[in-house]
Order: sequence, then structure tokens, then C-alpha cells
Amino acid sequence: MMPTQIILLKEGTDSSQGVPQLVSNINACQVIAEAVRTTLGPRGMDKLMVDNRGKATISNDGATILKLLDVVHPAAKTLVDIAKSQDAEVGDGTTSVTLLAAEFLKQVKPYVEEGLHPQTIIRSSTATQLAVKKINEIAVSVKKGDKDEQKSLLVKCASTALNSKLIAVQKEFFSMMVVDAVMMLDDLLPLKMIGMKKVQGGALEDSQLVAGVAFKKTFSYAGFEMQPKKYENPKIALLNVELELKAEKENAEVRVKSVEDYQAIVDAEWNILYDKLEKIYKSGAKVVLSKLPIGDVATQFFADRDLFCAGRVQEEDLKRTMMACGGSIQTSVGSLTDDVLGQCALFEEVQVGGERYNFFKGCPKAKTCTIILRGGAEQFMEETERSLHDAIMIVRRAIKNDSVVAGGGAIEMELSKYLRDYSRTIPGKQQLLIGAYAKALEIIPRQLCDNAGFDATNILNKLRAKHAQAGMWYGVDVNNEDIADNYIACVWEPSIVRINALTAASEAACLILSVDETIKNPRSTVDGPPGGQGRGRGRPHAH
Repeated sequence: MMPTQIILLKEGTDSSQGVPQLVSNINACQVIAEAVRTTLGPRGMDKLMVDNRGKATISNDGATILKLLDVVHPAAKTLVDIAKSQDAEVGDGTTSVTLLAAEFLKQVKPYVEEGLHPQTIIRSSTATQLAVKKINEIAVSVKKGDKDEQKSLLVKCASTALNSKLIAVQKEFFSMMVVDAVMMLDDLLPLKMIGMKKVQGGALEDSQLVAGVAFKKTFSYAGFEMQPKKYENPKIALLNVELELKAEKENAEVRVKSVEDYQAIVDAEWNILYDKLEKIYKSGAKVVLSKLPIGDVATQFFADRDLFCAGRVQEEDLKRTMMACGGSIQTSVGSLTDDVLGQCALFEEVQVGGERYNFFKGCPKAKTCTIILRGGAEQFMEETERSLHDAIMIVRRAIKNDSVVAGGGAIEMELSKYLRDYSRTIPGKQQLLIGAYAKALEIIPRQLCDNAGFDATNILNKLRAKHAQAGMWYGVDVNNEDIADNYIACVWEPSIVRINALTAASEAACLILSVDETIKNPRSTVDGPPGGQGRGRGRPHAH
């Protein structure tokens, strides 16, 4: 007699479990890796993504690509998350981290299919700790005392990060710019203090770094053109005050008996405004910036008295001006004393391409800077901005963690050799699994070769031989289709990038391996047709 079926879950619930579920999750991660695989390295290709509104984005950055792909598979989303976390934490290596996680899974897939328990595989992630320990042992630390040496190191790290981007041709120009920009910040190196403004037109080399603040000319009223556009050593008033006549609320009601009363109300309104303007003028400020609008009366008033004003300045620009020029943002004009006014050596309004920009140069507290990017197509400039963001993050990391390793697959090959040798010294299943981990690390140099169109097997064999003979910094030489000592070739990156990539990738792989059942609740269909019979579509456990 058949036992009656117990329906536990709601109709239409999809649950799948067991080994086939695990294998399907691993396959989903492989598909994600395929999407970004070809973007790795200096010969990597770019991806063109079009969203549902038809906006096209061209990018080489793993995290950007995965963000724009609308991934719905629950397990594959993990890979998107680690790429995002790598982007937030170190800024570069987003493609590597995705590839590594997918490759770890690919290498253990045969063991899962043969019935090895996933927890046994997860336990072998001690290999990650060994690898991180090894990186810390062999990383080369940089002498911070020598400023010139530190700067040249940072430029090398920045140009390694820019190598694989669209702007690799101008990497010398941009890596110097990025390092100069980061060097201007204070010890905390806040990212927000580097402003990026994009102006279409011109060549990439026309991009410039302003030691101070630059922002686009704001919306202006009549009388603006009569204001001077250049000051030396001006005082700057930073306000959060509206300098125009306020429109009364629609339902405000004022009852007046005579014309004089009405006139008094109108006069009072004007007097309030003129009082504010007079106070600003008397404070000695020459440049007035406000987050709220500055009306036409005020603009005319300032123009007559040779003051410059800009209303509706964006908040972050105003904050950066405050950081650079000193002073503080005032919400009233009652106390504009010298200590709340900012100062700079030169203020001017300059034409950049088709736009006008307000420049504040020679700021006394200059802990901020602005990069003005020029370029042809809008997508190209956006990609340049993303590339520079990666390089800036790398330089910040290199300043904070002063040890570097050689890139170009060199560190991965060295770790692979170290783990392979280590695995032969231990008995049991762990030997196989740590061997698999070691093999998975080779995906980075292999993919670099594939993307450049080289014979990967041949080059990897050369690399293995070289690393076995203690050539520990040898990696792929993309320019000459050979192997080279990447430490001497100055392909450097901060060791924290690699450490972060390895730990994030192995955590993600362990997470995906530890899942053996997915239960998907049906979308609530209030008006939808009734569902079918309530049977879970799960496969029975293989007992």
C-alpha cells in the first residue's frame, strides 16, 4: 500500500537537493566566470552592456560587468557579491577573484560527483591560510622613508592597475596623475576628497589635475557676466542660505487696511534680503558660494560691488571647497567673521571644452584635488573614470600596506608550486584537495595567456620549470609571448590585493559547496491562474 503523499510546501514551490543540486550550482558559477574571463589582463577584451533603458556601458572592470548583469541564479549571485566586495575593499582584482572562485569549484567538481562529502572539501581550505602566510613571507616591503622611492613604487603599482584598462596607452601620464592626486590627501586618504569631473571633447592627454577644487559653473541669473571672473587671494563665503525673495505660501493671508501697510510688508521683505546681502559684502568675502539658489537681485547686487557668486552648488563640491580653502559652511549670514571664511591663492573661471569651470587654486589646506577628464565619447570617459578609480584605490592600499608582490601570474604560480609541494607531505584526502587548490591557482596565468592568444600549455610548462628552479617572481610576459621576471619588469601590485582575492574566493567557494538544497518559494500570484498539484520537484536523496 502506497503511503499518502504529505504536501508540506506551498503549491509551485521548487526545491532541489543533493549532489545534482550542488553540481548545478557549480555550473552556474562557471557561466558567471565565462562572462568576465576574457577581460583579464593587459590583452583582455572589453564588454559592451546595454541595460533595459538602452544605455550602453563599455567596461573592462569585473565588478562593473557583474553589477550590470542581472544575475538571478541564487548561487551565482555569491560571485557577484565577492566581486563587489573586492572592488570596495581594494578596488582592483575583481576579475581575478571571480575566476579564482569559479576555478576552485571546477577543480573540486569531480570529487563532488564521485561522492566525496562537501564538508571534507571545505576543511581543505586551510590551503588558503597557508597561501596567505606564504604571500606575507615573500612580499617585498617598501621603505617609506625615501619619498622619491616610495613615489616611483606607487607609480608602478598604478600603472600595473591601468595596464588592463582602455587607457593603457596613456598609463604613464595617468599613473603619475593618480599618484600626485593621492599624495595630496591627508593621512586618512578619504576617497571623496578626489573629485572627478568629465568634460567631453579634447584628447585624453588634455586631462588635468587641479590641486584644489574645480566645479562646473552653476546656473546663473542676469548680471552674472558683469562679475569679475578672477581674484587673487580672495576670501570665500560658504553658505547654505537662500538669497532671493521668497514666494509666500499659497494660502498665506495678510489683511491690510491701507496701502501703506501693504507697502510696509513688501519693504520688509526687500529689507531682509538687502540686509543679508549687505552683511555678506561687509564681511570682506569676494567669492560667495551657496548650496541654495542666489536670485537675480542678489546677483546684480554682487556684480555692482565686484563680488563673484554661485548658487545651487552641489553639496559635495561645497564640502570639498571647505576642506581645501578652510572656513565652514554657514546657515545664516549673521556671523561672517574671518575664521569662518575660506581663502585661496587664486580663484578663476576657465573655459574647459564647452563648459565653464570655477577653479580654486593654491588652497592653504589643500587636502583635496580634482581630476578633470577629457575625451571623445561619453562611454569612453566613464570607463576612464572607473579605471582611474581602480588605480586610486590601489595607490591608497599601497600607501597603507607597504608590501608588494609581482603580478602577471607570478605570485599565483609561486603559491601553486608551494601548495603542490606541501600537499605531497600530508596523507589522506587532503592531499588530493590541496593539490586541486594548487592547480586552480594556475587559472590566472593560463587566462592571461589565452587572452593574449598564446599557447597556454607551453608557457605554463616553462613557468612551472622556472618556479621549480627558484625563479619565484617569474610570470607571463605578454609583450614577448614568453616568461619574464615580473619583479624586475615592474609589474607590481600591493600584496593585500592578492590576499583579499584568495580569501574572498575561497570563502565563496566554501559557501557554495556547503549548500545542498535550494527551496524557491513561488511568487505570490493573487490574480494569477491556480497552480498545478503541490508536488516539490525535488530529486529524492540518493541513499
